[in-house]
This record gives sequence, C-alpha cells and structure tokens, in this order.
Amino acid sequence: MAGGELVEDSKAIEATTSSENSLKHAVNGDAHVEASSDIVEGPASKRQKLAHEEMKRENGETKPKERARGVAPIKAEYLISSEAPAKVVDDDAAEAGIATEDPVNGKPDPRDGDGKKGKNRKKQGGQNQNRSYGHFEDAIKLCNSVTYSNEFSPKPCKFGERCNMCHDLRKYLKEGRREDLDTLDGKCPVFEKYGRCTAGWKCRFVKSHSKEVEREDGRKELILLQNSDSTETDEDPDQRPGIVNVVSTDTKWDLARRKVNFEKSDPYIKWLEKETDLTRKFHNARKAGADEAGAGDKEDIRAQFVDPPLKPSEKRKIYFGRETPVLAPLTTQGNLPFRRLCVELGAQVTYSEMAMGMPLVQGQKGEWALMKAHESEITPPRFTPGKGTVVKGYDNAKDLKFGAQISGNQPWVVMKTTEALTKFLPHLRVVDLNCGCPIDLVYKAGAGSGLLDTPSKLEKMVRGMNVVSGEVPITAKLRMGVRDDKPTADKLIERLAFGGHDTRERLGAPGCAAITLHGRSRQQRYTKSANWSYIAECSALIKSYKDKKDELTDTAKEADPSTQANTADEKVYFIGNGDCYSHVDYFDHVDNAGVDTVMVARGAMVKPWIFEEIEKGQYLDKSASERLGYIEKFVRYGLEAWGSDEMGLGFTRRFLLEWLSFTHRYVPIGLLEHLPPSLNDRPPRYSGRNDLETLLASDNYKDWIKISEMFLGPAHPSFKFQPKHKSNSYEIEAEG
Repeated sequence: MAGGELVEDSKAIEATTSSENSLKHAVNGDAHVEASSDIVEGPASKRQKLAHEEMKRENGETKPKERARGVAPIKAEYLISSEAPAKVVDDDAAEAGIATEDPVNGKPDPRDGDGKKGKNRKKQGGQNQNRSYGHFEDAIKLCNSVTYSNEFSPKPCKFGERCNMCHDLRKYLKEGRREDLDTLDGKCPVFEKYGRCTAGWKCRFVKSHSKEVEREDGRKELILLQNSDSTETDEDPDQRPGIVNVVSTDTKWDLARRKVNFEKSDPYIKWLEKETDLTRKFHNARKAGADEAGAGDKEDIRAQFVDPPLKPSEKRKIYFGRETPVLAPLTTQGNLPFRRLCVELGAQVTYSEMAMGMPLVQGQKGEWALMKAHESEITPPRFTPGKGTVVKGYDNAKDLKFGAQISGNQPWVVMKTTEALTKFLPHLRVVDLNCGCPIDLVYKAGAGSGLLDTPSKLEKMVRGMNVVSGEVPITAKLRMGVRDDKPTADKLIERLAFGGHDTRERLGAPGCAAITLHGRSRQQRYTKSANWSYIAECSALIKSYKDKKDELTDTAKEADPSTQANTADEKVYFIGNGDCYSHVDYFDHVDNAGVDTVMVARGAMVKPWIFEEIEKGQYLDKSASERLGYIEKFVRYGLEAWGSDEMGLGFTRRFLLEWLSFTHRYVPIGLLEHLPPSLNDRPPRYSGRNDLETLLASDNYKDWIKISEMFLGPAHPSFKFQPKHKSNSYEIEAEG
C-alpha cells in the first residue's frame, strides 16, 4: 500500500512513520495521496470518501453509511457498538470549572465561590462544586536548610530550635518519603536536562543524582551531585531553569501590603472618576430640557472637562497572520507544560490562563504563578512578510509569543493589574482583557461576558489599560453577546476601534490592537456550533473601517491617530475563535471568514498537533506510540515546571489527568470513514488499531490513572481525582 494512503492494518500502522500515515492536504483543502497512481478529483473530503469506497468494493465490502450528525464516522471494522453516544460533554464546565480546593494555591479558588463567608454563604451549584485532589506530600517534612545541602554541611536554619521540620536526612530518606521511582529509566528529568535538580533530597529520583562517599575519618556522607557547568541550586522553588516571568516573593509581599506605587494608574483613576462624574452631570443637564438655564449648565459643565494626565506610550508593534495560529487562554489546561508542548508542535502565540485582576493587585501567589512562561514562549512567532499585512516598523526579532489574559469588573482594577503586569513581567507580548468568560460567578460580578452589556465601561477599561501599559499593546477577547438572539459584538468592535460618539472627539480611540471573537453567546455555551457567519460579518465590518475612517474625517470627528492601534491598514487585527479542529477548518476560516488568524482552544486540547497540521497543511495520523510520547513529554515538562518532589509529581499528575479527559476524545484519522473530522462529533464505542490506541481512547478515568502511572508511578495514597465533566471520581486505596 502506498505510504500516503490510509493503512488499515494495525501492524502496518505501527511500522510506518507519522508522515507516511498522513493524509496530505494542500492549504486550500485539496487533498492528495502520496505515491498513489489514481488521483480522484473533487473536494478533499469527497475524494477521500470515494477512494475508501473504491477500496472496499475491491475487497467485496459494502458501501459506508452516510455520515450522521454529531456522531464520529468510525469504520465498521473498528466498531464495538453502533449505538450513538448517550450525551454530549459539557465543555463549558470542562474548560472553565475550577476545583474548590486547589492544592496549587493551597486555598479555595476565588473563581469558585461567591466571596461570602460563614453560614450565610449560598451553597454553590454545578457539577464541579466539590472537586478536590486530596493532598500529596511527604510523611515527614524536610527542612529547607537540609534539602539542598550535603549531609555534613547543612545551611543554618533560620528558625533554630523552634523549627518543627526534620533535620535528620537519613531518617527522612528512610521513613519520611516514598521510595524512588523507576519510571523514566529512574533518572530525574530535571537533572538530566540542566545538570542540577531543584528538588534536592526531596526528588523522587534522588538516587540518580546523589551518592554516599567515605570521608578520611571513616564517616560516610550522603552528597548531592551537580554538573560543574550548572549554576547553584536556588532554594526558591519559583526559580526554576527555563522559566521566565517569575515575580519575587518580596514584590508579592509589597503588593499585599499596598507598598507598590502605581504612578500611572493612580492619577489616571482620579481623573477618570472626575470625568465620569462630569459626564453624568452633563447628560442630566441635557435631559433637563432645552431652556436657557439648562443650556447654560451644559456649557459650564463642558468647560470643566480636562485632558487626561497621561497619554498612551508608543506601543510595540505586533503581528497576526495566516502563519500564526493562536493557542487560546485555557483555564486549568492552559498551564505552562501544555503551552510548551503546543509551542513545540507549532503554536505561534500563547496566553496565560485567565488571571483575576484583584488577586494580582493583592499579590496573591497563586494568581501570579499563572504568569510564568517557558523560555520557548519568548521567542519570535513565525513571520512571512507580505504586502499590506504588516505594520510599519514591525520588528519580528523584538516580538514574542506569550501574552497575559486578565479579568476584572472595574476600570481601576484592570488598570492597576495592567500596570503591575507590565512593571514586573519583562516578557509580555500583550495584555488581553477577557470579555467572554461565561462562568456565573464572573458574569454576575460584572466581569468576563458581563462586560458585553456595558460598552461604556468596557471602553473605559481598555482606554485606561492602554494608558498605563507602557510599550505593551492591549487586546480584548469577546463573545457574540450575552443572549442568543441579541448579538452585540459588532457594535462593541466599532467602539473598541474608534471609541464612543461622546469620547471619540476629545479622547481619540481606546487603542485596542487586536480583537478576538468567539462565535458563541454566553447563553449558548457549547450547545451549538460556533457561528462563523457572524464572525465573517464582523470581519467585513473591520475591513470597512478605512471607509468609516474617511467618513469620520469628513465630519471632523476622526479619532486622534496617536491613540489608534499601530496595526496594518489602519485597522485592528481580528482573530476568530470556535470549533477549529483541523488545518482544513483553519484555512477555511482565514480565507472565507476573513480573519487574520484563528485561535484554537478545545481542538488543541484534544490534539495539540493541530498546529503541526496547520504548518504542514495536511492531516497527521499520529500513531498511538507517538501520542504516548507527547504524554511523556508533558510529564517531563511538568516535573521541570513544578518539581520532581512529591508535590511536583502530584501537580503533574493532576494536570495530566485533566488533559487526558480531553485527549481520549481524539479519533485517529485512519479509523474515520469521512473527513474532515468534527470537534463536536462523539464516537460510538470502538477499538483502536492496537491495544495502546484502544487504551488512549478510553473515557474511563481509571484508565487515565493507569496512563499516568506509566510515567509517574503509583499515585499518592491521599490523591483524589474527579473529572470536570464526570460525576464519578477516583480515590486511590492506601498502598501497603
């Protein structure tokens, strides 16, 4: 069989490489099969279907069934049951739900409660209300004065005799921890890569970078190994090799104690308060009537308006294009190891998980941890110069991939948050304002999608963020609207591009450099497919802004050029988002919806190599062993980011299981009768081309645990796991 054709035999699948198993597709969606003598003309999906039918007819098999809506078209030979899936997964809960007890932060997540305390607090609804991961830590806690030192030369303990931690290294190694792991060849992945381990004696692979030596006096000492060219191990667990945007503990303490001077935000907020008050008075006077007294009041109020104390700084130029697919900001799953894997597979722009503005301003450790990025994320995105697509003065060498996304419900909150981020984080592409989060708590507080119905406040937020952000551009992510039958994004996009009618003339444009539109309303959630027709309408609206700009000029109401986003063709960049699951979807949206690029969310969680498919312009039929290799990479990246000690293993296992709750939904290309695959299709029960492929397709959380144990060993006795979109849970029995 030709290398590019679909291989139905499982042994042949395992023997061939991923590129040989790929269905080759050109960027425009036209497909071809490598080394095939018969090329079937027609659309890609039709040609694939015809080729498969011809193959079946030669073998005397029957024609494939017609494609059923919402059901993945699995080939008959792989089906266990032809019954359609019982129900559709609640992806809104899967992407947005947060555990109420989050061991990463060590306290309830502020996104999951209503902020009330005591017996009057309402019981939280929803299936994720009691998600807990248990606890995973050593039985005996080793003092940091011993953790990073050789046995005979511990560092002074700052707590002295008051310290309640263990200082006896041999007792800790014998009684206080679980035995070393033999997974990953028994070698610490952090030590293997960097020549030192940031977990010290707490590492679950410590035997691979320690030894016992006999001294001249006959005593035997346990010592930690470290490569001569590696730097000293830092006791600060936040300082890990390869990780950037690490904010010091002192800075977070200063924020918590309100010792940080917001020299840009504070004067602007005072001006904004006065401006808002005068605007209210002006509108009240205008409503009072057209008598002479009312007219005089209006003029008096108008005279009190003053220019803001600060103007936006010149922004660093950015670029979004056909060659820059974007990884969406993903709650929980948008963690650093997953983003690192996606960048390796071709993602050109990444975002932090959505961070809450107020906790950042208050210096909360858990929220600032979301701002960490891997060094691969601060490299420039892919860039192909083209006529009329690039901003004048754009320097790709100064661009980077990683941006931060924040949420807030008041202008002063997002302004101070933006100033803090741009002040303390040296590597930021943009600061993105979330205006689409559908979670009830966020919405009811007036943040996220709650901003869609408050255009004036949203404009003030973006305008203020633009003033205090220095050289870092400001962007926004929207949904179509709050309700299904009332899309409002088109009006919001115009406001973000030019400003409202009452502010445009005096203050210019808000300065939004890029807008992302998710083609769903808040009410809709994930019950229907994304509305790319509406996205296309909004894209056409943005393309008409040059004409709109000319109209504004004719009426002497053109926005101040210094406040406009410095982008190509005097317009903001426009990114579409929703249901992108293949390179065919991606290029169809770019070509037919007219977006600059596409933001990929669930599609990347199910198959992160979607970015590789986009880059190569073809489907990639990844073998089960290749997919398992990506899981191993995630584990290694997780141990590098969170540590190879018991806590780090627990975090890595937790986030791996969260990811596996999505990856099991991937149906290999070689098992499908029809292309392209659909993100919203759910497969009937089927078996893979080998046992490993079948295991990876399991929706049983116990199988996900088995997969995690291949690389992380048995889970901690106190570890718990409950899938976000499942009611069942996992709690390991105590091991003997």
